[in-house]
Amino acid sequence: MKSSGDLILVSNRLPTTIEAGPDGPVLKGSSGGLVTALRPVLKARKGYWIGWTGKGHDSEIDRLLAKSNAESECKLIPVWLTQAEQKGFYAGFSNEIVWPLFHDLQSQCNFDPTYWRAYVTVNGKFADAVAQVAKKDSLVWIHDYHLMMTGDFVRKRGVRCRLGFFLHIPFPPLDIFEKLPWRSEILRALFQFDVVGFQTPRDQRNFLGCVRRFLPDVELRRNDEEVDARAGNRTTLIRAIPIGIDFDEFSSHAQQPEIVERAAEIRRDMLGRQMMLGVDRLDYTKGIPERLKAFRHLLESRRQMRRQITLVQLVVPSREAIPKYQELKLEIEKLVSQINGQFGDPGWMPVHYIHRALERPELLALYSAADIALITPLKDGMNLVSKEFCAAQVGEPGVLVLSEFAGSADQLENGAILVNPYDIESMAEAMHSAYRMPREERATRMQKLRRRVRKGDVFRWCDEFCSYLECGPGSG
Repeated sequence: MKSSGDLILVSNRLPTTIEAGPDGPVLKGSSGGLVTALRPVLKARKGYWIGWTGKGHDSEIDRLLAKSNAESECKLIPVWLTQAEQKGFYAGFSNEIVWPLFHDLQSQCNFDPTYWRAYVTVNGKFADAVAQVAKKDSLVWIHDYHLMMTGDFVRKRGVRCRLGFFLHIPFPPLDIFEKLPWRSEILRALFQFDVVGFQTPRDQRNFLGCVRRFLPDVELRRNDEEVDARAGNRTTLIRAIPIGIDFDEFSSHAQQPEIVERAAEIRRDMLGRQMMLGVDRLDYTKGIPERLKAFRHLLESRRQMRRQITLVQLVVPSREAIPKYQELKLEIEKLVSQINGQFGDPGWMPVHYIHRALERPELLALYSAADIALITPLKDGMNLVSKEFCAAQVGEPGVLVLSEFAGSADQLENGAILVNPYDIESMAEAMHSAYRMPREERATRMQKLRRRVRKGDVFRWCDEFCSYLECGPGSG
């Protein structure tokens, strides 16, 4: 990175959570996909992280943040939201409109105009926080669907440093996106950024198709994989830059003696059976019910598979205050109960269901112990779990069964078994093929996957985005 200025990261949430401790609230690092990806970025560079605390304004939290900032090169800048703003901006516009729409599930949307007004208000608050710390030579990198309007408000506050935006979720095709009542406002706001990044070429193509339809005055010029978009006196670079993980950290930690021993213990508990592993946040885009139905079909259609394989399904709680997520949790629990009741016996439980977040060591041990990973979202921007599984595969090689609608499928298709998560019978056959795959083929496929994940790690993603942000087009 050439710039000597601060790197200012902006995301919906700060990379910490506030938890109750014996002597009052304490700060703990959070474990979301975005935080996991970006935490290494600020280890080597001074800067700021702007985000919501997850709470209303609190003087004790202010004190904790001040203490953290005094001990760290990365300064945490809180954005405080009222309860009404939390409801309208986060639960409302972000998670009842943008999230389902951008995942091609428009039937789940609630296009309440009060949500839009809250979204605009909160994006303005984030812009205020940026304006307080940004300097002329700063690089401001804003993340994800919660903050698509923030760049526009930052410019309106007179900030003239370089602004970048990265969308971590998919961008929908024209026939889906056009259902959004505020489509033109959001598209126009994105052209206040100097760089707009997407996970895959498909997302880039979808975005450009929407621009051609709704902003015909924007001039698009393609140069190989890059597109310059001229809007007024500003040029924005549009680029697909797939996110990665810290491969070396995952791989090296998976080889630590305590992780190796815990993985061996998990395998012993399987009593010679192969273990299939699903690791997902609770969300209707992850395809968990479809995966369970496919596993049930496998046990129904291939009786010889009974007692030979066990599905361990980890579901990390998320957004459980939202009714649709409560309904999903009940559906998953009902399916698990039905499968175990139909096929289980005193010596074998087909599905081991875990509904909680696991600490990193236990998760790495599960990755290492798994014979098969089932990563089958209905739609996903990237899906870092698929890459984490590959990085942690340092012992006996496992098989990755991956949805073709995960963004990571573009990079991992040569080593994974790709499936259509809507096709229950084909998913069951993929599970059977993975179960029967010879060790030599497993090893060859996993070597390809690990090379690809290592090559496209989080540091390369960061360096590539920041190099575009520093050197790309901008104001005319």
